Amino acid sequence: MVTSRRPRMFVACLDARTESTPLARYLLRAYLAGLPSGERYRDTAELLLGELFANAVQHSDAPDDRHIEVRFALVSSRLRLEVHDAGTGRPILRTAAPDDEKGRGLFLVDELAERWGCASRPGGIGKFVWAHIAPVVTLA
Repeated sequence: MVTSRRPRMFVACLDARTESTPLARYLLRAYLAGLPSGERYRDTAELLLGELFANAVQHSDAPDDRHIEVRFALVSSRLRLEVHDAGTGRPILRTAAPDDEKGRGLFLVDELAERWGCASRPGGIGKFVWAHIAPVVTLA
């Protein structure tokens, strides 16, 4: 019997610091490298994970000693990203003014993810923000 071996869900807990964002993206790249078509998700996934992680660091009202958890999984040919934090606030999609230096991250998530949302953490404190990313279609 021949079976296909795909990486299962990847989970990691990282320090809730801005300096952890590159590590989160590195872990995502490593996860995608194990997928036969992982490169088809890479650019969009890295951008969106960076935005979601940065939002969790900047906007969470969780105590400083809490971690941020990232999860990656391939579900029905869609890459699912999750960023968990212990904060109570929910992300709100806003329109940034042309001269604003911040405030466009969730707009990028909304534009580039196939779907995204926010939910309470089951059996735990806080919330998680998730995004589904479709593979980029390459023309031969």
